[in-house]
Amino acid sequence: MSPTAATTVREIVAQDFRAAAVFERHGIDFCCGGNRTVASASQERGVAVDTVLAELATACAASACDAPRYGTWDLPTLVSYIVANHHGYVRDAIPPLVAHTQKIAAVHGERHPELRSVEALFDQVAQEMTAHMFKEERILFPFIVAMAEAAAQDRPIPSAPFGTVEGPIRMMEHEHESAGGAMARIRELTSDFTPPDDACTTYRVCLQELKAFEDDLHVHVHLENNILFPKACVLESTGQLPT
Repeated sequence: MSPTAATTVREIVAQDFRAAAVFERHGIDFCCGGNRTVASASQERGVAVDTVLAELATACAASACDAPRYGTWDLPTLVSYIVANHHGYVRDAIPPLVAHTQKIAAVHGERHPELRSVEALFDQVAQEMTAHMFKEERILFPFIVAMAEAAAQDRPIPSAPFGTVEGPIRMMEHEHESAGGAMARIRELTSDFTPPDDACTTYRVCLQELKAFEDDLHVHVHLENNILFPKACVLESTGQLPT
């Protein structure tokens, strides 16, 4: 696929994940806000659409042997990857980040009052993501896998106990927006995770951890919003495995 101004950000990144780096460079949201066209997303960020398209062409022109093609994976494989890599990362990252945001707010909060907001925002993210992943792993993901396995074996798609798969998907997407918005606010409060001159080691490490958490969240949400969820909806409505 050759991206055009009318192609959505979601379609481009789903086709070739190397495009994500271009969008990130220009502050274009490719996960929660990925359903916009390149033209509208570029205009919103004040960058020329021709510039973005040229950079996309360059980024995706090289050999793709090392670029993950998530969109070609079957749904059970994609689910397993998300749980093992992204859910696993979030669970490991939350405890030290909660401790570090609390510590730097207590130690540096007088000179840097924004850290109290960072502490509160990340605590919100931690609680929301913990509940969010539980619902995905116990309810939504097993149903998606069950649908995929039934279709692969030419059996009828099972009926969703929650009416339609679109219901929990819309809820998960809303929760993605909430977590993504909170992390974007943390990035603003910390000037793109830039430590001040008087930052101690814990302060600097904490900002690095927060940046890594947001970077992972972008990929995590992209895989679900732009690949897994749309394919699950197609599978439920057609009874056929999406290509």
